[in-house]
Amino acid sequence: MSTYTDENTNGYKIRTFDKDVPGKELIWHRDQRDRMVEVLGGDGWKFQFDNELPIDLKPGHILYIKKDRIHRVIKGNSDLTIKIEEF
Repeated sequence: MSTYTDENTNGYKIRTFDKDVPGKELIWHRDQRDRMVEVLGGDGWKFQFDNELPIDLKPGHILYIKKDRIHRVIKGNSDLTIKIEEF
């Protein structure tokens, strides 16, 4: 099973994490470009920067993630759908 699926649309991605993805596959990582992430849907998911406490991801929440900043998502109860714009 893949960790997520992407749909490319008009210069941004719609990324969906399946509710059944094993939590151990959601690893700490860093991105190669700055990103603006908007939460479109999901229940119980969290986001965490390295050395910070996790925050709840709710629809409408917007995150700015600078390139090379270590972070991860933490599994929730339903599918998580986000919109990703890279800069």
